[in-house]
Amino acid sequence: MTSRVMLISPAAGLAQREVRFDDDGPLGEAGLRRARAAAGTLPAADRIMVSPSVRCRRTAEGLGLTGETVPTSAPAGCVMGRWRGRTLAEVADTEPEAVSAWLSDPGFTGHGGESLRQLCERVGAWLTGLAAESGRVLAVVEPDVVRAATVCALQVPAEAFWRLDVAPLTAVELSGRSGRWNLGLGRPLGGS
Repeated sequence: MTSRVMLISPAAGLAQREVRFDDDGPLGEAGLRRARAAAGTLPAADRIMVSPSVRCRRTAEGLGLTGETVPTSAPAGCVMGRWRGRTLAEVADTEPEAVSAWLSDPGFTGHGGESLRQLCERVGAWLTGLAAESGRVLAVVEPDVVRAATVCALQVPAEAFWRLDVAPLTAVELSGRSGRWNLGLGRPLGGS
């Protein structure tokens, strides 16, 4: 039984342009236009999943995808604690050592949220559950979830998380069985 999971990163919102720890802000009109331009270019799926953030839900709508919004225990973005809603520059000005630790230590939880290692474990458990089912899943998820899924699929240390760039409106494709994944990287969605 082969499982196929296509992880679609959402269109950019204002938080990404401001390099802000996501505060569940809206998807910009330009991003929504790009998502609409890519509508109809995705393969058919047995299941469609959407992370609970506004920009993932709006991207899915723009792509013409109707799916289940996943609970936060599944592939939602990383929980950033007290940094949520603040820009990276603001946090770096007030907590430079903490930002340095966050970027270098995947176990860091000094912001009061989830560590990158915990995110990778959570996303890995979700992927393991998906591997038990055959068929294709399309999932519109935050870029950090795409990074965590890639770390898990390749079975590389969580330290590799920051070495992975995820562009808006691209797809990473995972296929596999019995917990072994093959990876297709960063395919741009049609029309974008």
